[in-house]
Amino acid sequence: MAHNCEKCPIRARYDKKPASLIGRFWRWHINYCPGWKKYMNSLDEVSRTRLKEQYSLK
Repeated sequence: MAHNCEKCPIRARYDKKPASLIGRFWRWHINYCPGWKKYMNSLDEVSRTRLKEQYSLK
């Protein structure tokens, strides 16, 4: 299954300006998004760890 999370325009806005309203919304959103959870589970361990560090996830 293809995930759009890698090319998500809202994620790109967060990457450019995390303190923006859209950026903060995206960061809050990924805590509850079932699509993001499936995306994270589809990644290999190295990629998953990198994203967890990049976005300060648990």
